Amino acid sequence: MSLFKARDWWSTVLGEKEEFDQGCLCLADVDNSGNGQDKIIVGSYMGYLRIFNPHPVKTGDGAQAEDLLLEVQLRDPILQVEVGQFVSGTEMLHLAVLHSRKLCVYSVSGTLGNVEHGNQYQIKLMYEHNLQRTACNMTYGSFGGVKGRDLICIQSMDGMLMVFEQESYAFGRFLPGSLLPGPLAYSSRTDSFITVSSCRQVESYKYQVLAFATDADKRQETEQQKLGSGKRLVVDWTLNIGEQALDICIMSFNQSASSVFVLGERNFFCLKDNGQIQFMKKLDCSPSCFLPYCSVSEGTVNTLIGNHNSLLHVYQDVTLKWASQLPHVPVAVRVGSLRDLKGVIVTLSEDGHLQCSYLGTDPSLFQAPKVESRELNYDALDAELKELQKIIKDVNKSQGVWPMTEREDDLKISAMVSPNLDSVSQAPDVEVGTDHVPSVTVKVTLQNRVALQKTKLSVYVQPPLVLSRDQFTFEFTAPEMTRTVAFSVFLKGSYAPPELEGNAVVSYARPTDRSPEGIPRVIQCKFRLPLKLVCLPGQPSKIASHKLTIDTNKPPVSLLSLFPGFANQSEEEQVNVMGFRFLGGSQVTLLASKTSQRYRIQSEQFEDLWLITNELILRLREYFEKQGSKDFACSFSGSMPLQEYFALIDHHFELRKNGEKLEELLSERAVQFRAIQRRLLTRFKDKTPAPLQHLDTLLDGTHQQGWEETVDAAVSHLLKTCLSKSSKEQALSLGSQLSKPRDTSRLKKHITLLCDRLAKGGRLCLSTDAAAPPAMVMPGGCAPIPESDLEERSPEQDSTELFSGHKHPSAEPPVPEVASLQGVSE
Repeated sequence: MSLFKARDWWSTVLGEKEEFDQGCLCLADVDNSGNGQDKIIVGSYMGYLRIFNPHPVKTGDGAQAEDLLLEVQLRDPILQVEVGQFVSGTEMLHLAVLHSRKLCVYSVSGTLGNVEHGNQYQIKLMYEHNLQRTACNMTYGSFGGVKGRDLICIQSMDGMLMVFEQESYAFGRFLPGSLLPGPLAYSSRTDSFITVSSCRQVESYKYQVLAFATDADKRQETEQQKLGSGKRLVVDWTLNIGEQALDICIMSFNQSASSVFVLGERNFFCLKDNGQIQFMKKLDCSPSCFLPYCSVSEGTVNTLIGNHNSLLHVYQDVTLKWASQLPHVPVAVRVGSLRDLKGVIVTLSEDGHLQCSYLGTDPSLFQAPKVESRELNYDALDAELKELQKIIKDVNKSQGVWPMTEREDDLKISAMVSPNLDSVSQAPDVEVGTDHVPSVTVKVTLQNRVALQKTKLSVYVQPPLVLSRDQFTFEFTAPEMTRTVAFSVFLKGSYAPPELEGNAVVSYARPTDRSPEGIPRVIQCKFRLPLKLVCLPGQPSKIASHKLTIDTNKPPVSLLSLFPGFANQSEEEQVNVMGFRFLGGSQVTLLASKTSQRYRIQSEQFEDLWLITNELILRLREYFEKQGSKDFACSFSGSMPLQEYFALIDHHFELRKNGEKLEELLSERAVQFRAIQRRLLTRFKDKTPAPLQHLDTLLDGTHQQGWEETVDAAVSHLLKTCLSKSSKEQALSLGSQLSKPRDTSRLKKHITLLCDRLAKGGRLCLSTDAAAPPAMVMPGGCAPIPESDLEERSPEQDSTELFSGHKHPSAEPPVPEVASLQGVSE
């Protein structure tokens, strides 16, 4: 692959699904403007004739409307277009268009426009020749040494050369031994036609020999012809090149010398006009087109050769001087002067990509930046480095022995939650206070592409939500099997869950040639449970101890549109207040401002605010996405409610101390129970009842670390690493053992300090590299936590918001997000 690209000066795409070949491109001053600027003439196999005069405003612009001078659809496919002096009585240039059964000569003219649309161009048919045989290609020149006009020679598919002296037909001659037509060119210095026959040899025929040979209509009488009926067609010279030729071009440097260039399928030949080889070059790639042109060095020739690797090579004789990358495979290449820019390279692809380019020296892969005397933006560099590291990590995860697409297609999973609650609840023995607990049915469908064995489905929901069944096993013995399972979800507890999202995870092993036992794979599907599963409509209250205000950037929305089924008002009314009652009795009120873009959530208990707040944000985002708005955002401008959060921590710590006292009392009684158990086991031996066999398990209450120790260790780790103010704090390390705290003052102090440093611009950027520089604490907003930094956390530590992990006061208080990072185990 070339380091350099052909610099795009102007380009366009011609039509739709049209086909082009090497004879479909020509460059000339076809409208006889006299300014020395060439026009681009393109014909297609679909019969379209187009003439362009590019005028890019800046380099690399595409085609503008005024660049297309003329576009006309002819009735027949266009095999070749050429420009020359084809009309008698004038030396002006005309356009010759070769069809399969017709040759047409047109004049192209333009008239000055009186409006801003510019000049108007049109073509006029001067004359046409209907062909008796199917044409293949043509060439033109001053046959026989005529001056001031060009004659046309057309080669048919059966090897006949038909010569036209402008408006009249001159003669036709069959080439001897012709089987398939080859490329055709005319040498003005030797007055000869040069082609490559099906015998894979270059052949030269004098025009005079063709003119005086036996007429083509008498070909069958060649063996019995008389002396006075004409001369036999004799080849001037031949050269066997051993391969079929793609194209022929003849270059005349002066009146005394000219060269014949032949592009083969594997080699490039340069011949003298008498058939002797000047040089040849073996090509590395399969060529598609070529164009010799004069070199600035005397005695040498430059040649452009395009190949099927989308490369354009520049040779000086046999030496490769330049290689440029093209955006397409060229089938025709020309060089001309466009808009006072000399030496523009024009290439045409098989599917109609037309490009004007030049050979630049700027590398396309790298460009040296300008040296600026300014300070580096370390924050921007750090953000860019993290983004690149995330991309590299994602690529490393996705790439493996098997493609990701095949891995995902092995098994498909989908989950559907019933829109209505179960008519008969699947939780008949579960009650929360005085409320009857409802349930909802979830259906999970699995469809396999290949045979799989021991496929396991596990379903997870957030406690206190429980499942009627959470484990399933399948055997997919044949491809394209579909299995559907149904289970119910209901509430089993007197507190609200942190979120209503569930997760269905499928694990399976796919056998491969390298691993017959199977490669373990996992796919998952998330589903959302309805709010009415844990909440009922309630009476709104204007009085509340705890309030939370959410600001948005969109007009207020009726709460009836967001929470259908939770309002008592009619649908025609604008609902801006709504009450919610959790199963168990807790009340939450939601208010929407009529004038501003704010929503308020309030309740008597601080821990009850989170679920309604989360549901409000999710439903607002879904509402505006359906409206086509993608810039919805919400924010919280108040102060952090740390005092309410600390009150929950203190309450949990007191309950934990009381629970530890009860555990000590039970452990004393456990010694007595174990003694009784040993006597019973010895006496009854194998007849021991099952409950007695598991008595040790019930009585063993091994002490485990509680919530306060782990959170304090995690927050301390952050304060001494990425959120530290100095290198001295980073030098401190946490102890390997966690000790039981006397109270919660140290923990609350660390949480307060954590929030303060985050508010001042601290970032949670953890790195496994010990030599990595510390993150700088800059004033400003708090940056989000990268997902890559949260990969190592455990499921118990997966908390994404400040209050999302809330449980009942008798359970553990919510863990802040910073407590779920690495370093908890220290």
